[in-house]
Amino acid sequence: MFQSFYQSFAETADSSQSAARLGLLRKELARQGLSGFIVPRADRHQGEFVPRSEERLAWLTGFSGSAGLAIVLKGRAALFVDGRYTLQAKDQVDLSLIEPVALGVTSPETWIEKSLKPGAKLGYDPWLHTPSQIERFEKAAEAAGAELVALAANPIDAIWRDRPKPPQGAVSRHPLRFAGEPAEKKLKRIKAALGKADALLMSDPHAIAWTFNIRGKDVSYTPLLLAFSLLPKAGKPRLYVDAAKLGPEVRAYLGRLAEIAPPERLEKDLIALGKDRRRVLFDAAKAPVKLTRLLKEGGGEPLIGPDPSALMKARKNAAERRGARQAQRIDGLAMVRFLHWFSAEAPQGKLTEIAAAQALETFRRQSRKLRDLSFPTISAAGPNSAIPHYRVTLATNRKIRHGIFLIDSGGQYEEGTTDITRTLAVGRPTALMRDRFTRVLKGHIAIARAVFPKGTSGAQIDALARLALWQAGFDFDHGTGHGVGSYLSVHEGPQSISKAGGAALEEGMILSNEPGYYKAGAFGIRIENLLMVEPRKIPGAERIMFGFETLTLAPIDLSLIEAKLLEPEEIAWLNAYHARVRKALSPHLEPKARKWLARATRRIAK
Repeated sequence: MFQSFYQSFAETADSSQSAARLGLLRKELARQGLSGFIVPRADRHQGEFVPRSEERLAWLTGFSGSAGLAIVLKGRAALFVDGRYTLQAKDQVDLSLIEPVALGVTSPETWIEKSLKPGAKLGYDPWLHTPSQIERFEKAAEAAGAELVALAANPIDAIWRDRPKPPQGAVSRHPLRFAGEPAEKKLKRIKAALGKADALLMSDPHAIAWTFNIRGKDVSYTPLLLAFSLLPKAGKPRLYVDAAKLGPEVRAYLGRLAEIAPPERLEKDLIALGKDRRRVLFDAAKAPVKLTRLLKEGGGEPLIGPDPSALMKARKNAAERRGARQAQRIDGLAMVRFLHWFSAEAPQGKLTEIAAAQALETFRRQSRKLRDLSFPTISAAGPNSAIPHYRVTLATNRKIRHGIFLIDSGGQYEEGTTDITRTLAVGRPTALMRDRFTRVLKGHIAIARAVFPKGTSGAQIDALARLALWQAGFDFDHGTGHGVGSYLSVHEGPQSISKAGGAALEEGMILSNEPGYYKAGAFGIRIENLLMVEPRKIPGAERIMFGFETLTLAPIDLSLIEAKLLEPEEIAWLNAYHARVRKALSPHLEPKARKWLARATRRIAK
């Protein structure tokens, strides 16, 4: 299963085909009188994981990252990626055809303004961009004396002859014992939060899954139904979904909550709302500009802002919190069994990145509770571990030799979603590796131990994860932590711990804690646990205070720690964490794995 995925993905993400495909695209653009075209890594819902039928960027360029955007002109093409993917982009694309551009250095709109000639026409697919994206691109094109043109059909679809068919995944109910709140109550809460809007156009499949307590199979790694929903302030919601995805029981359940309508009806309904001069709220992060313009052209008023369900979804209720802890125990057992297995297999020198990832997936499946992985496993040996979001392929698959091995993975369970990274030493680590690992660990512990007043944002505590690295002149080019859903997306907003994390951290939110260090061409280090925001009672406190409950249960590699760099309170935290891991998991392990865990979680001293 694992290997077949990478074989099938390689057929889509293949830079050896880029010259021919770029040539076909440019011919199609010339036929339509266009100077260029914008190719985002996106579907109609701005999803992180998209169906193979929507992987246009990978098909065209060979780049397989989960975020990126290409602009193709007659004589040049650029691929814009963030700090997670700068190394990966250079490795995956044909550099003679496509120029990788770091978003932190040059934005697409700056590139557009400098690259378009007066009178040029730059096309885009209005289903694949949000209103704010198009507004920025339009200003840039206008500054260049050019024009941004919305196209009726995506030109890549006209040349992608063997494009996969759209998904037809079956929809299932998410049991109330895991959801914790009936859909009827969620709908009532959302409608009460609409303010001056007459309706909400729900375009985020995560929001639809959470609101209606359903899960789907339309994309890999996240149990989503790709659909739209219209929630009027008064009256029954309308769910736009292919009826073929709904079995009799699910259709009857959803029919009690909403009117089921075919997807093609959405455009007509928005035009009708426009004629009635209705105000409709669109999700600023997920809504396609195509839909906002349909309403506006009909005479309605699109209101662009956050979907109120996003914050509701982020604050996990009591059932979801219990489920998260249960999922971490299930996942922790699989992780410990893998780490025990790895400790014996890796030193032999025959283990590969794919074999290690496959083994971890097998251990997770042995629980009989795993529904899917929560993202493609990052299984990275040696220099590959220095690529933060490296994705192993059959072409890049390395043998795991002495040095650093990093594995970042997670599972989808009905109880909850997991995400964990462990950096492991194979053989004796160097002093440099121990120094960098310990500095990353210090940042990890600083976040885990943080106490902060209500209203604090992730941006305000992000520096805690970086301080030990900064003091030595280092940093990492990704956020410290992202939000995590409840049997939903492994990357959930609005919460995050990052330099740009503006949302206040609230009780019940789940976030990752994953500082890192990356030495290009040599090795990479990341330590990741999931955390949940919880109230903290401090005697004499004058404000409501929060802290974090660490959810993840798995040992941290002691052989990579330089204890003299740790403060006594940091050692105390590590020893207490390992004692909790040992107590929670040991009773459920086989004797050999139990004995290994006892050694892996032994107390250390300075």
